[in-house]
Amino acid sequence: MMGIYRKITSSLRAKLLTMFVIFTCLPLIVVGLISYHKSYNTVFSNSKASTMMLAEQLARDIDNVFTDTRKLLELEKNPNVLHFLFSQNDTYQDAASILQTMSSYRQTYKYDNVLNITMINMYGRGISERKGVFQLEHNALRNPHFDYLIQNPDAVLHIPPNDASAIRPLDGFQYKKRSIISIVSTVKQRVTHEVIGFIIIDVDDRMVKDFCDNVIIGKSGFFFVADRAGNAIFKPSKDVHTAKWFQSGSIHAILDTENKQYIDRSEGKPSFIFSSLSKSTGWMIVGVVPLQEIVREANSIRQLIIVSVILSIIFAITLYFFVSTRLTRPVRVLKNKMQLAASGFLEAKVTLAGRDEIADLGNSFNIMLQKIRNLLDQSIKEQQEIKKSELRTLQAQINPHFLYNTLDSIVWLAQSGKKEQVVQLVLALSKLFRISLSKGRDWITLDKEMEHLESYLTIQQFRYRDILDYQINIDANLYSFPILKMTLQPIVENALYHGLKNKRGKGMIRISGRLDGNTRTIELLVEDNGKGISSERLEQLRKDLMAPHLPEQTGNEVSGGFGLHNVHRRIRLFYGEAYGVQVDSIENEQTTVTIRIPCDWSETD
Repeated sequence: MMGIYRKITSSLRAKLLTMFVIFTCLPLIVVGLISYHKSYNTVFSNSKASTMMLAEQLARDIDNVFTDTRKLLELEKNPNVLHFLFSQNDTYQDAASILQTMSSYRQTYKYDNVLNITMINMYGRGISERKGVFQLEHNALRNPHFDYLIQNPDAVLHIPPNDASAIRPLDGFQYKKRSIISIVSTVKQRVTHEVIGFIIIDVDDRMVKDFCDNVIIGKSGFFFVADRAGNAIFKPSKDVHTAKWFQSGSIHAILDTENKQYIDRSEGKPSFIFSSLSKSTGWMIVGVVPLQEIVREANSIRQLIIVSVILSIIFAITLYFFVSTRLTRPVRVLKNKMQLAASGFLEAKVTLAGRDEIADLGNSFNIMLQKIRNLLDQSIKEQQEIKKSELRTLQAQINPHFLYNTLDSIVWLAQSGKKEQVVQLVLALSKLFRISLSKGRDWITLDKEMEHLESYLTIQQFRYRDILDYQINIDANLYSFPILKMTLQPIVENALYHGLKNKRGKGMIRISGRLDGNTRTIELLVEDNGKGISSERLEQLRKDLMAPHLPEQTGNEVSGGFGLHNVHRRIRLFYGEAYGVQVDSIENEQTTVTIRIPCDWSETD
């Protein structure tokens, strides 16, 4: 697992593939699942609705037939019928009148499915279209249906063909082997509303039976009809291998459901069960269909969605490989060139076609290499300049002319017997060289730099006592700040040799220092009231200070030829371009050299 993770995280192409799969294929799968769920529910709902409509249609057809047929029950109001049922004696004329009335009803309402109309009184004496006047062989009141109607005289019964207790005045042969549904109702006396007989209408059950036999749901679904007691009264003629549905217990399970539909998962494949009520008969039209068949279209949609998602994923991955190849090839080229550059070969250039971001990146890489080469060249030159500055500083530390002149002064003082001056001069010279060397360090504190400068001025005063006077006024709070060694002495030396020596009379050199709190900068000033500098020479001097390299030596420079330029160059190399030396001068009046260095610098920076 960790190996796969490392492989993915170490390769741009693997990362792109992973993100492409996640952000492309995952939404496709989610959309496919949502689409399938929505389509499944929609198709399933529509399939259920269409199958239930068949059951409702049969229920409506049954209701229409029986509602229309029940108009024949109006015969109970006919006076001849009432007279026939109420009296014990009748004439042929009475029977013929009743039969004529029945015939007129048939002609009026066109009852093709009504096979026979029968009327029976309380004593078993009856009359029918097909049989005429007859007498039942048994007591009619013992029949449970008649008994129920006596108890509920306003009820209308619909007796299915398989009811063994039904009153059948004609046998099956006389009905041409047809099965019948009997509609049974009471006939009541007009005034007292006493039950005086019964009317029976025999209806052909072919309509219901044909529906159960011929109407199928899917490939193997079927319909059957159950009565109020849960008994299957009409079943398909063919073998449907689902005898359990015709058992009263299973039918009750259907009838007891609140929505008259449910999915049965009791055994084998699940089946969708639904029912519809015939309001006129109280029968239930029950449909049974395997769930797989009713959602067949939904399954087809699911397969289509799966195929579409798979094809989309294949297309997306193919597109990724095409795009990633176009993207990663220039990236790999750029990577190889970068590795060459990292190994030190700065001549590795990238050549990429196009104007896209990767081509821009290659161009930027080439520019970066060029700048690196330039910076390396500049760094080499700066190091050379630093070495030159250090060498010139070392030369200044051991300036032979200064040393010879100082030693001559010591000899002259010793010959003159001025021992105290000799001691003072020797101590100043010793301190000057000790601080100049500083154990090889480039950095000393400002108070040490002032001590070094004071030693130098003490020595020079012995030589130039007639022209040199000086003052040092530096804030004591600055003493502890680090400073580059030999920063002030070359500036003071320039002031002495180029300013005071060329002036008549005695001159003054003032050294001062202050802290600029706003810019966090230390400003050291060396001022002299000597010869000054002409405007042309001052302009040229400022240009030389801003030049990237030290000016060429002429052999006439003071202090080994480094002076202002060397101090300025050293400060900028160590502190940055924002710091250095600034020269201001008025010819024949004065010269001010300002040295700016940061106050928060340390030797470790």
